[in-house]
Amino acid sequence: MKETEFVVKVGEKILTVKDISAYVCDEAYYTPEVSKKIDQLMKKFHDSTLLMQRVS
Repeated sequence: MKETEFVVKVGEKILTVKDISAYVCDEAYYTPEVSKKIDQLMKKFHDSTLLMQRVS
């Protein structure tokens, strides 16, 4: 596993999540637990309730 970043642009907004553990080959592959945390952050991001949050 390697520490990586998850970056997504939605409209004019950008969400960056740093220091996420992932299996990296040509792409990043996340464990189900990490994927669930990303999904929760994305929901807050879409609902505009996320300003800044530490995940670890």
